[in-house]
Amino acid sequence: MSFADEFRTFAMKGSVVDLAVGVIIGAAFGKIVDSLVKDIIMPVVGRIFGGLDFSSYFVMLAAPPSGYSGPMTYEALTKAGVPLLAYGNFITILINFIILAFIIFMMIRKFNSVKARFEPPAAAAAPTPEDVLLLREIRDSLKR
Repeated sequence: MSFADEFRTFAMKGSVVDLAVGVIIGAAFGKIVDSLVKDIIMPVVGRIFGGLDFSSYFVMLAAPPSGYSGPMTYEALTKAGVPLLAYGNFITILINFIILAFIIFMMIRKFNSVKARFEPPAAAAAPTPEDVLLLREIRDSLKR
């Protein structure tokens, strides 16, 4: 079997195709959750805490270049090449992750409950044959 044939066989296995579909859907789902956090949840959180904008929280690790007269915002300072410790952005991404993990947990939980309804009940264990029972009795009596 040539390398190309072997690779084609590998790539066409169901698990590889399922994984590729999962990665693509996961990327799209991540963008949806990112938008949910950035465009809906964080403005509400900011409003509750008095106009708090997490993206504006950062620490400059170096001074801006000499002659810099732009605004002291995260975007402007990043474009100017100033190293920043952007802990506000980290908080936003952390909230994004927690929401994404919670949604995936709820989806898997629901999937498992629906799957359990459609699975046939487990078959009862077959009774132990009589000859096996007799052999066990003989074994046990020999141990005494």
